This record gives sequence, structure tokens and C-alpha cells, in this order.
Amino acid sequence: MRLKTVTNISVDGVTQGHRRIEAAGAADEEARGGFERFGWAPPLLDEEASAFISRTFQSADAFLFGRRTYEIFAGSWGAGMDPGNPVGEALNNRPKYVASTTLTDPRWAGTTVLSGDLADAIGDLRAQPGGELQVWGSGTLIRWLLAHRLIDELVLLTYPVVVGQGTRLFPATGPDLGLALSDLRSTPKGLTIQTYRTTGRPRYETGMP
Repeated sequence: MRLKTVTNISVDGVTQGHRRIEAAGAADEEARGGFERFGWAPPLLDEEASAFISRTFQSADAFLFGRRTYEIFAGSWGAGMDPGNPVGEALNNRPKYVASTTLTDPRWAGTTVLSGDLADAIGDLRAQPGGELQVWGSGTLIRWLLAHRLIDELVLLTYPVVVGQGTRLFPATGPDLGLALSDLRSTPKGLTIQTYRTTGRPRYETGMP
């Protein structure tokens, strides 16, 4: 399976707090580091972007989450939120994998906890036949996947807003990564949706002509 990450991100690279989450404990977690600019994404989410998100969820063969994103999704979609919604149907009916050393009793049907050697476990999943193993949210996990060069495709839903605070998707210092643009679209409210294939390390200029 091709490992594909999908991330809601501001123009200045922030992923934190794109929605206000009311689940128990989630709000306190989202406010870490003094963050207070919650919910910057929904006012800019239009029908075209929502349709793209729904289609993308439905194209997944399986999902991979970090523990925190998994628990938020399990507490909403896994608890029967908005029955009949195509996003919920995809999440509830397809295999889910969660990278965690602390989650021991997942109650969302179809869940497998990856608690051993994560690189080996994800390598095994990528080696399976099928289409897409999708990662939504899960910023800590995505940064780990980037560091281990395990991402095949990276989708950025970039919102036309500068948040000015919060956790960024890409760390100030981290691995380098070459990208090849495979799809680009924009929506009426100004979102740009970029789909990139990863191409290993980027090439650097070695000298002046």
C-alpha cells in the first residue's frame, strides 16, 4: 500500500488547532504551549474542499493514526457521529492501525495497535497489496514518518490564513525531502490542495556556472 498523509495546514505551516475539539481532554491538549487561536479552518472550508476530503477518505484501503488523533476519531466517528456520512463509513468499515506504546484496549472495531518496532510494522503494511494507507492529522506521527522516509505521497490542504502561533507540520530543523507535484487544485474560498510524490533527498546546487 502507498502511504499517504493528508494535512490541514495554514500558509505559515501551522497544523495545531485547525478545529476546536470538545472531546474530553482534547481541548486541554490543543491548548498546549499557550495556543489560543482555535478553529481557523472551518470558516474557509467550502463545498469543493469538503467534497475532496470525502473522496479522499473513501479512497483509503486502511488508516494509520497516532494515538491522540485516533482517540479523537474513535470518540466521534467511532461513536456513531453523523451516521451515513461517507467519511464515517470509510473510517468504521476499513482497517485502522494506531502507533502507540500506551494504548492497550482499543474499542473501535477494526483497530490494530502497532506497539513493537514501528518502522518494521509500517514497512510490512506498505508491502501489502492495495491502494492507500492514509494518515490524517497525527502531526507527531507524520514528523516521525518524514524522519524515517516512509511517506510515499503527501497531501497539503493549505488554508489562506496566517495563524501566527502553534505547532508547525515541518520542524525548524529536520530531514530534507524532495517532492514532485502530481496534482494541484484551488477552491472558491482560496484553499490550495497540493499532492506531492516523495522523491528522496532533494538535489542541491553544487557550484556556480
